[in-house]
Amino acid sequence: MANPDFLASPDYPLSLFQAVGMELEYMIVDRDSLSVRPLCDRLLQAAGGVLDNEVYPEGENGPAAWSNELVLHVVEFKTPAPVASLEGLDALFLAQVAHADAMLSQWNARLMPTAMHPWMNPHTETQLWPHGSRDIYESFNRIFNCRGHGWANLQSVHINLPFANDAEFRRLHAAIRTVLPLLPALAASSPVMDGTLTGCMDNRLAVYQNNCARIPQITGSVIPETVRGRQEYENRILHPIYQALAPLDPEGILRHEWANARGAIARFDRGAIEIRLLDIQECPKADLAIAALVCAVIKALAEERFSTIAEQEALSTELLAGVLREAIRDGDTALLECPPLARCLGLPETRQTLGEAWQQLAARTLPLASPALNLIFEKGCLARRITQALQQRGRSSLHAVYAELCACLKHNRMFND
Repeated sequence: MANPDFLASPDYPLSLFQAVGMELEYMIVDRDSLSVRPLCDRLLQAAGGVLDNEVYPEGENGPAAWSNELVLHVVEFKTPAPVASLEGLDALFLAQVAHADAMLSQWNARLMPTAMHPWMNPHTETQLWPHGSRDIYESFNRIFNCRGHGWANLQSVHINLPFANDAEFRRLHAAIRTVLPLLPALAASSPVMDGTLTGCMDNRLAVYQNNCARIPQITGSVIPETVRGRQEYENRILHPIYQALAPLDPEGILRHEWANARGAIARFDRGAIEIRLLDIQECPKADLAIAALVCAVIKALAEERFSTIAEQEALSTELLAGVLREAIRDGDTALLECPPLARCLGLPETRQTLGEAWQQLAARTLPLASPALNLIFEKGCLARRITQALQQRGRSSLHAVYAELCACLKHNRMFND
């Protein structure tokens, strides 16, 4: 296994693109039926020797951490410290998948990829994490009722990019905000919900948009508002969330910056912005290829290679949210019909799909597109490939298709390669 270049003792704060942190979430399912299994607590205890929210299977100085999420059928693998590059991380995450799968075999369970379980009934099958920080999950459940797809049935990839000060934060936030609407076109992997192809490529984000409808300040328009520094961010985004939550959360259990559910959130506690809009793919090779392209485009935007920061900040939240909605529905075939956004991305204002836009961005920001990206460009996002497989094989093939996706995860292989 290739060893990532970990920053064992990083000097904080880290500057722009000096490092990156990655988090990948997977479902735990029955090895035969593929239905969800609420085993995360047992898995973490087996891996770490203690029942905790976060464990280190190879020791506290090891290369990976495993942690829980809201529900017991989801486990997260992550880099416990920032890494200097994404090089070698697919092998690292593949090793965690293999380790977890071996442990889960004692319960006849395994890991499943993609961003939503295709037939889970969250109203009857949801089991919330009952240990450690359960007061947080209980508060979310009391306020929002987490027994729904937008809470209990979603797996994603998070990218954490650092900033050292207000000037770097402004530059990074503007760049991330500009690229967010395009992400489902590259990474949508959730075309099936309740056992049915819904016609939407990214059902995870479709339901995610409305999971906090009771307090709309939490999610906003998913695309964050333009802000130019920490104080403005706190005034425009965080304080309205805390004020809206206060009557329902008088103890302030949720009064933290992670309560913000926009598609990218500032984590001032760790000096980073966390990108949350990427569906998890069929294997780590795909996830890390996508992450490499996303980071390269953000870096180009932050360095003003395509447009100025002022031009990026001038893109309205409503305009970007409209592009995002199209991408959620149509994925790679969504049309980029937004001249201001095209100009900021350095793209021609001619009619093109978001998939075509990503190909152009890859050509301009990467020295060479990986085989994984080339397959996505040629055959479409994973949701497109799943949809085509189900349409060709028929509804009865749902189990077989997702069993094949589980095999893709195990062998780090692209679906329909």
